[in-house]
Amino acid sequence: MGRVVEARVPPIGLAGTLSIPDNAQGLIVFVHGSGSSRLSPRNMKVADGLGANGFATLLFDLLTLDEEDDRANVFDIDLLATRLVDAVEWLGREPLTAGLRCGLFGASTGAAAALVAAARLGERIQAIVSRGGRPDLAGRALDQIRIPTLLIVGGADFGVIELNEQALARLRGPKALEIVPGATHLFPEPGALDAVIDHAVRWFTLYLGGPAPAVRPAEQD
Repeated sequence: MGRVVEARVPPIGLAGTLSIPDNAQGLIVFVHGSGSSRLSPRNMKVADGLGANGFATLLFDLLTLDEEDDRANVFDIDLLATRLVDAVEWLGREPLTAGLRCGLFGASTGAAAALVAAARLGERIQAIVSRGGRPDLAGRALDQIRIPTLLIVGGADFGVIELNEQALARLRGPKALEIVPGATHLFPEPGALDAVIDHAVRWFTLYLGGPAPAVRPAEQD
Protein backbone atom coordinates (compact mmCIF):
# COMPACT_ATOMS: atom_id res chain seq x y z
CA MET A 1 0.00 0.00 0.00
CA GLY A 2 2.76 2.44 0.87
CA ARG A 3 2.37 5.86 2.47
CA VAL A 4 1.57 9.38 1.30
CA VAL A 5 2.63 12.21 3.60
CA GLU A 6 1.73 15.88 3.14
CA ALA A 7 4.93 17.47 4.35
CA ARG A 8 6.35 20.86 5.22
CA VAL A 9 9.92 21.00 3.98
CA PRO A 10 12.24 22.88 6.34
CA PRO A 11 13.62 25.36 7.04
CA ILE A 12 10.71 27.54 5.83
CA GLY A 13 7.96 24.95 5.59
CA LEU A 14 7.52 24.59 1.82
CA ALA A 15 4.52 22.42 0.93
CA GLY A 16 5.33 18.97 -0.37
CA THR A 17 3.88 15.54 -1.06
CA LEU A 18 6.04 12.56 -0.10
CA SER A 19 4.92 9.21 -1.51
CA ILE A 20 6.67 6.06 -0.29
CA PRO A 21 5.74 2.67 -1.77
CA ASP A 22 6.38 -0.50 0.19
CA ASN A 23 9.99 -1.70 -0.16
CA ALA A 24 11.04 1.46 -2.00
CA GLN A 25 14.21 1.00 -4.04
CA GLY A 26 15.13 4.68 -4.16
CA LEU A 27 13.89 8.23 -3.67
CA ILE A 28 13.32 10.78 -6.45
CA VAL A 29 13.01 14.49 -5.65
CA PHE A 30 11.20 16.50 -8.32
CA VAL A 31 12.25 20.00 -9.33
CA HIS A 32 9.56 21.74 -11.36
CA GLY A 33 10.11 24.41 -13.97
CA SER A 34 9.27 28.09 -14.01
CA GLY A 35 5.63 28.94 -13.41
CA SER A 36 4.84 25.47 -12.10
CA SER A 37 4.45 23.87 -8.67
CA ARG A 38 4.28 20.55 -6.85
CA LEU A 39 0.86 20.15 -8.53
CA SER A 40 2.31 20.04 -12.06
CA PRO A 41 0.17 17.40 -13.83
CA ARG A 42 3.14 16.26 -15.92
CA ASN A 43 5.45 15.77 -12.95
CA MET A 44 2.64 14.11 -11.00
CA LYS A 45 2.15 11.61 -13.83
CA VAL A 46 5.88 10.86 -13.94
CA ALA A 47 5.92 10.51 -10.15
CA ASP A 48 3.03 8.03 -10.33
CA GLY A 49 4.96 6.04 -12.93
CA LEU A 50 8.07 5.97 -10.79
CA GLY A 51 6.01 5.01 -7.74
CA ALA A 52 4.51 2.09 -9.64
CA ASN A 53 8.07 0.90 -10.22
CA GLY A 54 9.05 1.06 -6.57
CA PHE A 55 10.46 4.57 -6.16
CA ALA A 56 9.54 7.00 -3.41
CA THR A 57 8.94 10.55 -4.67
CA LEU A 58 8.86 14.06 -3.27
CA LEU A 59 7.08 16.83 -5.15
CA PHE A 60 7.39 20.17 -3.38
CA ASP A 61 7.00 23.88 -3.97
CA LEU A 62 10.32 25.64 -4.40
CA LEU A 63 8.95 29.07 -3.45
CA THR A 64 6.46 30.51 -0.98
CA LEU A 65 3.33 32.22 -2.32
CA ASP A 66 4.84 35.63 -1.60
CA GLU A 67 8.06 34.72 -3.38
CA GLU A 68 6.14 33.55 -6.45
CA ASP A 69 4.78 37.09 -6.87
CA ASP A 70 8.28 38.23 -7.83
CA ARG A 71 8.90 36.66 -11.24
CA ALA A 72 12.64 37.07 -10.80
CA ASN A 73 12.55 34.34 -8.13
CA VAL A 74 11.07 31.87 -10.60
CA PHE A 75 14.24 32.09 -12.68
CA ASP A 76 16.71 32.40 -9.77
CA ILE A 77 18.56 29.09 -10.31
CA ASP A 78 20.80 29.61 -7.27
CA LEU A 79 17.80 30.17 -4.98
CA LEU A 80 15.94 27.17 -6.37
CA ALA A 81 19.03 24.98 -5.99
CA THR A 82 19.39 26.09 -2.37
CA ARG A 83 15.78 25.05 -1.67
CA LEU A 84 16.48 21.69 -3.29
CA VAL A 85 19.60 21.16 -1.18
CA ASP A 86 17.54 21.90 1.93
CA ALA A 87 14.94 19.33 0.86
CA VAL A 88 17.51 16.59 0.19
CA GLU A 89 19.22 17.20 3.52
CA TRP A 90 15.86 17.04 5.30
CA LEU A 91 15.04 13.74 3.60
CA GLY A 92 18.40 12.41 4.74
CA ARG A 93 17.38 13.06 8.34
CA GLU A 94 13.86 11.64 8.06
CA PRO A 95 13.54 8.01 9.29
CA LEU A 96 11.18 7.13 6.42
CA THR A 97 13.68 8.14 3.73
CA ALA A 98 17.14 8.31 5.30
CA GLY A 99 18.17 4.87 4.03
CA LEU A 100 17.20 5.46 0.40
CA ARG A 101 19.51 6.42 -2.45
CA CYS A 102 18.44 9.76 -3.89
CA GLY A 103 17.92 10.91 -7.46
CA LEU A 104 16.68 14.19 -8.93
CA PHE A 105 14.12 14.73 -11.68
CA GLY A 106 14.19 18.23 -13.12
CA ALA A 107 11.88 19.81 -15.70
CA SER A 108 12.58 22.95 -17.74
CA THR A 109 14.50 25.45 -15.54
CA GLY A 110 14.20 22.96 -12.69
CA ALA A 111 16.76 20.80 -14.48
CA ALA A 112 19.33 23.56 -14.07
CA ALA A 113 18.50 23.84 -10.37
CA ALA A 114 18.87 20.06 -10.05
CA LEU A 115 22.34 20.14 -11.61
CA VAL A 116 23.50 23.05 -9.44
CA ALA A 117 22.18 21.33 -6.31
CA ALA A 118 23.81 18.03 -7.31
CA ALA A 119 27.17 19.76 -7.70
CA ARG A 120 26.80 20.99 -4.10
CA LEU A 121 25.49 17.72 -2.67
CA GLY A 122 28.08 15.41 -4.24
CA GLU A 123 27.73 11.79 -3.15
CA ARG A 124 24.25 12.33 -1.71
CA ILE A 125 22.82 12.28 -5.26
CA GLN A 126 23.20 9.11 -7.33
CA ALA A 127 21.34 9.99 -10.57
CA ILE A 128 19.69 12.88 -12.40
CA VAL A 129 17.01 12.91 -15.10
CA SER A 130 16.02 16.05 -17.00
CA ARG A 131 12.74 16.38 -18.93
CA GLY A 132 12.66 19.15 -21.51
CA GLY A 133 15.30 20.80 -19.39
CA ARG A 134 17.52 23.81 -19.68
CA PRO A 135 20.75 22.32 -18.33
CA ASP A 136 22.69 25.15 -19.97
CA LEU A 137 21.35 27.46 -17.24
CA ALA A 138 23.36 25.50 -14.67
CA GLY A 139 26.47 27.36 -15.83
CA ARG A 140 29.78 26.23 -14.35
CA ALA A 141 28.08 23.48 -12.33
CA LEU A 142 27.84 21.43 -15.54
CA ASP A 143 31.59 20.92 -15.53
CA GLN A 144 31.45 19.51 -11.98
CA ILE A 145 28.80 16.85 -12.60
CA ARG A 146 30.08 13.28 -12.43
CA ILE A 147 26.70 11.89 -11.40
CA PRO A 148 24.91 9.71 -13.98
CA THR A 149 22.71 12.15 -15.91
CA LEU A 150 20.00 11.48 -18.49
CA LEU A 151 18.69 14.33 -20.64
CA ILE A 152 15.27 13.72 -22.26
CA VAL A 153 14.18 16.13 -24.97
CA GLY A 154 11.25 16.25 -27.38
CA GLY A 155 12.18 15.69 -31.01
CA ALA A 156 10.21 18.81 -32.01
CA ASP A 157 11.60 20.97 -29.18
CA PHE A 158 13.84 22.89 -31.55
CA GLY A 159 16.54 24.98 -29.93
CA VAL A 160 16.29 23.08 -26.65
CA ILE A 161 17.71 19.97 -28.34
CA GLU A 162 20.86 21.87 -29.27
CA LEU A 163 21.21 23.33 -25.77
CA ASN A 164 20.97 19.83 -24.32
CA GLU A 165 23.55 18.49 -26.77
CA GLN A 166 25.96 21.24 -25.73
CA ALA A 167 25.33 20.56 -22.04
CA LEU A 168 25.79 16.81 -22.54
CA ALA A 169 29.29 17.39 -23.88
CA ARG A 170 30.29 19.12 -20.64
CA LEU A 171 29.04 16.46 -18.22
CA ARG A 172 31.82 14.26 -16.87
CA GLY A 173 30.01 11.20 -15.54
CA PRO A 174 27.84 8.53 -17.18
CA LYS A 175 25.45 10.38 -19.45
CA ALA A 176 22.89 9.96 -22.22
CA LEU A 177 20.54 12.02 -24.36
CA GLU A 178 17.16 10.52 -25.28
CA ILE A 179 15.05 12.28 -27.90
CA VAL A 180 11.32 11.45 -27.90
CA PRO A 181 10.21 11.58 -31.55
CA GLY A 182 7.65 14.23 -32.38
CA ALA A 183 7.34 15.57 -28.82
CA THR A 184 7.27 19.28 -28.08
CA HIS A 185 8.52 21.04 -24.95
CA LEU A 186 5.78 19.92 -22.54
CA PHE A 187 5.39 16.42 -24.02
CA PRO A 188 1.59 16.72 -24.51
CA GLU A 189 1.53 14.39 -27.52
CA PRO A 190 -0.03 10.92 -27.09
CA GLY A 191 2.52 8.55 -25.59
CA ALA A 192 5.22 11.21 -25.19
CA LEU A 193 5.08 11.41 -21.40
CA ASP A 194 4.88 7.61 -21.19
CA ALA A 195 8.17 7.50 -23.07
CA VAL A 196 9.65 9.92 -20.54
CA ILE A 197 8.52 7.65 -17.72
CA ASP A 198 10.04 4.59 -19.39
CA HIS A 199 13.40 6.33 -19.88
CA ALA A 200 13.40 7.67 -16.30
CA VAL A 201 12.50 4.30 -14.77
CA ARG A 202 15.34 2.59 -16.63
CA TRP A 203 17.88 5.24 -15.62
CA PHE A 204 16.93 5.35 -11.96
CA THR A 205 16.69 1.56 -11.74
CA LEU A 206 20.20 1.31 -13.14
CA TYR A 207 21.80 3.81 -10.78
CA LEU A 208 19.73 3.84 -7.58
CA GLY A 209 20.04 0.20 -6.54
CA GLY A 210 21.28 -0.59 -3.04
CA PRO A 211 21.33 1.37 0.24
CA ALA A 212 22.26 5.02 0.49
CA PRO A 213 26.00 5.68 0.95
CA ALA A 214 27.15 6.99 4.30
CA VAL A 215 27.84 10.71 4.39
CA ARG A 216 31.33 11.60 5.55
CA PRO A 217 31.40 13.70 8.72
CA ALA A 218 33.12 16.51 6.81
CA GLU A 219 30.12 16.78 4.50
CA GLN A 220 27.53 17.07 7.23
CA ASP A 221 26.00 20.44 8.09
